[in-house]
Amino acid sequence: MKMVIRGNMATAVGAKLCRPNVVPAYPITPSTLFPEKMSEFVADGELDAEFITVESEHTAMSACIGASVTGARTCTATASQGLALMHEMLFIAAGMRLPIVMAIGNRALSAPINIWADHQDTISERDTGWLQFYAENNQESLDLMIMAFRISEDKRVLLPSMVGLDAFVLTHTFEAVDVPDQGDVDKFLPPYKPNHGTLDPSNPITMGAFVTPEHYMEFRYAIELAMNESRDVIDEVFEEYKKTFGREYKKLVPYDLEDAEIILITMGSISGTARVALEEMRKRHGKKVGLIKLTVLRPFPEKELLELTKNAKLVAVIERDISLGFGGAVFGEIAAKYVNKPDRPLITNYIVGLGGRDVTLKDFNEIVEKAEAALAAGEVEKQTEWINIKEDAL
Repeated sequence: MKMVIRGNMATAVGAKLCRPNVVPAYPITPSTLFPEKMSEFVADGELDAEFITVESEHTAMSACIGASVTGARTCTATASQGLALMHEMLFIAAGMRLPIVMAIGNRALSAPINIWADHQDTISERDTGWLQFYAENNQESLDLMIMAFRISEDKRVLLPSMVGLDAFVLTHTFEAVDVPDQGDVDKFLPPYKPNHGTLDPSNPITMGAFVTPEHYMEFRYAIELAMNESRDVIDEVFEEYKKTFGREYKKLVPYDLEDAEIILITMGSISGTARVALEEMRKRHGKKVGLIKLTVLRPFPEKELLELTKNAKLVAVIERDISLGFGGAVFGEIAAKYVNKPDRPLITNYIVGLGGRDVTLKDFNEIVEKAEAALAAGEVEKQTEWINIKEDAL
């Protein structure tokens, strides 16, 4: 069935199709439509679930954890400061190996207060043990929600997942979305059956208990092993989703890489703009520029990155976040994967679109010009550059 819906609605419809048992929620712009729609689905009898209104985002994640340890399938949504308020609970959800799924309307962090798109909120939580997926459009927002449940609940993984979609650019923009049939989703995602103990008053157990240095490292190492294992699980689920619903997903999506000397790496909604810019560059100027869209940030797709960029002379990482005092966080992750690798490409970094600033074709043209200059010089003079900064406002 085709629906013309906003990105938030797409994540809500995707979540409803997965038949969650418990949905704790606290509203925050730009994700508020998710709990609104989930509450309507429950009230109208379209979804048999407990919808729990709570007093904060911290409590929303606490309620997700409490529900999940009883064996319930659970999900929620948040953004920006709300995700930051959940910070300590994100570690607990991952540490207790709970397959919670959360939609994130990617939004800038304060101060100053800003409600528009960038990736700083989820980027700041990349070390919590959650799998991270990033949508380019509303169709991906829906599909990634469904696949996130399947991946997280796999017994080889048992880690929570967050699906990021850019604030307003996706969350509030209407697009045509193909909504899968409920029966097909039920076959793709069977009911959640925990393969470990759950909280039950008739059979009391302790979960998330105090642990001494004698054992703590092994708990953390187990999460790392699960993260590593999830790479194969993601590939398997992506492939099965393609066979079932006809839409293909990859951790890293290549575009025009065959002869590319310069490869741009993007994440989220700016990837579509980047493709249009590259098409014009190739058609009008014959520039050998390619693109990689990053769909999965955690676990980081190192093998795919190295394979796709093996013939590149320069890799330009373009991102909507900043690790202040260092550069772009995604740039740091990508650059680290080339350590001790022979014949590695030059790597440059460009910060764009913070706080919802438009990322335009002009910006991509400027980035490619800078990348070409670095390639011609054989060195990178300035590792990280900010694009479209109003210098006279500083």
